Amino acid sequence: MDVGEGPSQPNHAYSSTREETIQLGHTVLLKIPSGDIRTIKLEGNSNINLGKFGQFPSSELVGQPYGLTYEIVGKKLKVLPPRPMQDVEDTDATNELINDGQYVQPLTVDEIETLKKAGLHASEIIKKQIEQHANYSLKTEYSKEKYKKRKEAKYSKSFSVLEPTMFNVCEYWFNKDQNRLRDIRPDSLAQILNLANVRPGGRYLAVDDASGVVVSAILDRLGGNGRLITICDIDSPPAYPVMVHMNFRKEATSVMSSLNWATADEEYTPIMASTEPPSGKFKSDGQRNRLNKRKVASDALMQTREELFAGEFDGLLVASQYDPFSIIDKLYPYLGGSASIVVHSPHVQVVTNLQTQLRDRLGYLGPTVTEGFLRRYQVLPGRTHPMMNASGSGGFILHVIKIYDDPTASSVMVHRHRKKVKQSSEDPPEKDVEQPTAVIVAVAGDDVEMRTSES
Repeated sequence: MDVGEGPSQPNHAYSSTREETIQLGHTVLLKIPSGDIRTIKLEGNSNINLGKFGQFPSSELVGQPYGLTYEIVGKKLKVLPPRPMQDVEDTDATNELINDGQYVQPLTVDEIETLKKAGLHASEIIKKQIEQHANYSLKTEYSKEKYKKRKEAKYSKSFSVLEPTMFNVCEYWFNKDQNRLRDIRPDSLAQILNLANVRPGGRYLAVDDASGVVVSAILDRLGGNGRLITICDIDSPPAYPVMVHMNFRKEATSVMSSLNWATADEEYTPIMASTEPPSGKFKSDGQRNRLNKRKVASDALMQTREELFAGEFDGLLVASQYDPFSIIDKLYPYLGGSASIVVHSPHVQVVTNLQTQLRDRLGYLGPTVTEGFLRRYQVLPGRTHPMMNASGSGGFILHVIKIYDDPTASSVMVHRHRKKVKQSSEDPPEKDVEQPTAVIVAVAGDDVEMRTSES
């Protein structure tokens, strides 16, 4: 693989939850010049086909760091150096006299295809189009830059490998199908994690029906240090599609366990399959392995239930299609004091109804509903402006804090005051002590007069 003039390593640090380089079996996000993102899974001895951009063997990406930009040359990849931002100086030219008709560009589609088949580089094709463009010189400098970028997006055989950060993965899924994410935008996801105070070493409960975007974000924050128990409505552990794109290491997901709503009920007794052979002896090694795996699964289930029922979790995060009040009411006993409860919903009526219900109940402090607003900006020298298109909403978030409802409890200041009063009542009475007499000295000219304060 030709590394060209690009950097051999990116300048950022990787999270300990993910591999530092691309490996076989990873699901990779590729950003093509048009701005679209495609997802591929790297498998051994396979070719990656990007349509009109070309194809290359998957082995070209294995072992390479994330974040680099490549150009397809033949069936090999060449690393492209990063392009610096250039300041554009505008001229007195305007676009008012430009008429982009049918014959402005003499090069036909067939001629361009012939040039591409001849192996001409994309920059050479764009240069020929610019030379033969009838009105190119009449364009402003900004219009010329836009023209070049449109042509590069059309003819350039390059792509970038995106690093599987939570922002990139969430943005990819939100643009692909925001209904599967229940309208959780990257900024909404960041707000959920912030309100829930998700941190390494914390212990959290999650109910995630948003394709696993919340669960993936929690695991990414924990970094393999902490505990996460997810509650779902299926018997087997749920398959979270978003988690596939994160390419987590095994130690990052080892802190997560799953229960369904039946096994999360203290009054429910799970029906366990027998882990002993019917005849008392193992007939084969295959039977031994199957029963051993069944025993490990049963022990893990009982251990997770005991951990849940022990309670004192630091937070509860909910992004579910079911009634959030019933979920909170069910899992409330297992939260510790001052634990944060965060509920996300794509519908404002759901969280406002929940807010009204929680206000009338003791044990919930300050239920608040918020909606995030996101406006993207293009930041370039002399060309900084807000984008015209923006998403309507990233959903609505309710945040509330659990407190203990104890009528006999009193504040810390009351205990301190009582202790101070008790100590003062036990002190022995003070004896009468003759107070010293203050002396006042008055000076008038050369005469000095001394008198006591009593006089």
